[in-house]
Amino acid sequence: MPSRSATAPSSSSGSKVAQRVQSGVLHWYDIDSLDNRDPRLIDWAYRWISGPVRRYFRAEVRGLEGIPSGPALFVGNHSSGIIAPDVLTFGAALYRAGGLASLPYGLGHEVTISLPLVHQLVVPWGAVRASHQNAHRLFSRGEKVLVYPGGDLEAVRPYQHRDRIVFGGRRGYVRLALRERVPIIPVVTAGSHATFIVLHDGRFLARCLGMNRLLRLRVCPITLSIPWGLTVGPLLAYIPYPTRILTEVLEPIRFEPEGPEAASDAEHVRRCAARVEATMQSALERLARERAAPRCPRLRSGGG
Repeated sequence: MPSRSATAPSSSSGSKVAQRVQSGVLHWYDIDSLDNRDPRLIDWAYRWISGPVRRYFRAEVRGLEGIPSGPALFVGNHSSGIIAPDVLTFGAALYRAGGLASLPYGLGHEVTISLPLVHQLVVPWGAVRASHQNAHRLFSRGEKVLVYPGGDLEAVRPYQHRDRIVFGGRRGYVRLALRERVPIIPVVTAGSHATFIVLHDGRFLARCLGMNRLLRLRVCPITLSIPWGLTVGPLLAYIPYPTRILTEVLEPIRFEPEGPEAASDAEHVRRCAARVEATMQSALERLARERAAPRCPRLRSGGG
């Protein structure tokens, strides 16, 4: 895997970083560029923000030692709407373990990563427009890529389904992994979807409002959150409830056969997707049970 040093950039790149910080929300990026990542911003955020976030959510990330070197496709379950604190806690754990070189690039929904403020926050961290072309370019560079196949359907699934994998029949991630001959590494998180309450995903409302046509969104959620209370429509910001978040990186999955021909075999793709989803669902249920179990208080040693 090509090395990407986490050391400080040159003075010229440092001045570019300063210009970006000074321009703030006025700076816009090409979301198909692979060169928007800002090492200094990432290092600053993980040094000063990730610690309080990890403690706030009592977050645990397990299984990092099983991540192979070289290109691979991280596949996660999507929660918490646009806030998604599990993305930050997972990234922080990777950064602590291996620095900038360990962080994957994220394939993001074009509308979401183009929203003001969201755009300026996520693109410098490595978000690019979700497309097989961008993923191919990243894999060719030896990078790892992170994708959430459930997208908007899973991110605002009703609270009663918080412990379900909801990919909605989307299998493009499997075709991508087969075509590129890279392993899928499932990343399963329990607890993140309890940071707010989705009463209904509002698919009917989304159809009536033409959101799929206008914004490529199939949901218009009805939610309860802090401080907004009852709201209808996507939430760009809210104060997440400090629920416990558990994340586990599962063993890599490879499929046989693989390659472009295998990616074009609809039945093979269906079987591969079913295997991934079943593996992730089993892990999610196990993590959910662990979260629900009462935690024993720590006993003081030595008495008194």
